[in-house]
Amino acid sequence: MARLTIRSVEAMKPRPVRQEIPDSFLPGLYLIQQPSGAKGWAVRYRHQGVPRKLTLGSYPALGLKDARELGAKALRAVAEGRDPGREKLEARSARVDSVDLIVEEFLNRHVRRSNRARTQEETERLFRLHILPRWRGRMVRDINRRDVIDMVDRVVDGGSPVAANRTLTVAKTFFNWCVARDILTASPAQGVKPPTAEKSRDRVLDDTELKLVWEAASQVGYPFGTMTRLLIVTGQRRDEVAKMRWDEVDFGRRLWTLPRERVKADRPHEVPLSTLALDILKAVPRLVGSPYVLTTNGAAPSSGFAKNKKKLDGLLPAKMPSWRLHDLRRTCASTLARLSVPVHVTEAILNHRSGVISGVTAVYQRYDFASEKAAALQTWGDFLTALVEGKPVSKIVRLRGKRA
Repeated sequence: MARLTIRSVEAMKPRPVRQEIPDSFLPGLYLIQQPSGAKGWAVRYRHQGVPRKLTLGSYPALGLKDARELGAKALRAVAEGRDPGREKLEARSARVDSVDLIVEEFLNRHVRRSNRARTQEETERLFRLHILPRWRGRMVRDINRRDVIDMVDRVVDGGSPVAANRTLTVAKTFFNWCVARDILTASPAQGVKPPTAEKSRDRVLDDTELKLVWEAASQVGYPFGTMTRLLIVTGQRRDEVAKMRWDEVDFGRRLWTLPRERVKADRPHEVPLSTLALDILKAVPRLVGSPYVLTTNGAAPSSGFAKNKKKLDGLLPAKMPSWRLHDLRRTCASTLARLSVPVHVTEAILNHRSGVISGVTAVYQRYDFASEKAAALQTWGDFLTALVEGKPVSKIVRLRGKRA
């Protein structure tokens, strides 16, 4: 047995058979020489009377000095009655079950395969903002109920009580998925209640407020002001309008068709365009080469909603109660009811399934109410036109009521 040196290790030549060259300086440490010429380090020891081998690493990535340090550490563990080889395997297994890696697997195998793009984005955002920063590097099996509650409380304390509810929902889905895949035996989020009681909003703008918002949108201009007017006149969701593409709009058929991947209900949705809606779209400036109706640079759809909403609010009377963009959709639905539009037609316009048509009827009901939607939205457009021009809207309400 010779004491290994850097020179002797470098000079070691491969033979037809695998070699194990012991180091006299640290008994138990071996240089492994493969017939291929590859070299590596290993420690041989006995644990509970059974011969064991621990691979340390390859040479020259792991030099002689570092190999001796790692070998000495492993042999000290043996002297303490531990098995360094088993500990290495357990540590490797633990890394596989770290929160970071399991979350990524969850996103790949479940979220990105089963959810719409909008849900994927929101789920990943919540993980990135609220979950991973607190649990990164920890093992999934080590997360307990107290950890979940603390995480949710931190989101609430940060001024986002509703986001805390959403984050808890995402965490529960994640842990249930872990249980289903036998990564966990039980969910640590089971039984944790949402921290915030959410109330359904019922804000509806009256005619005066609606006219004020319409006029302020004109002052804000393109693209946010235009988007606001399209939200009013179509009754669709903010992101659906903001990401409107020119290839979705058919001026000849007076129709805007949203593909299933762009809508919340996960099915294609056709929105008839009233004369007022068409006039708004025809006035939109087109950026050469851009597919987006509402954009600032042509490369991406309109954004910056909070900043622009604040600008629009600055043009409204200070005494006007606060409102949100989504309230425009509720205002549209409420006014359609005022115009005697049947609930099932309004639901078809909003792409809702609230249960008016349910049970067996819902299974066999495939009529899309296209002509009814077109008539209702045209009446809504006429109502808005009269409103912003200062004409009485009561006549339109009465006429629609008689037709209904």
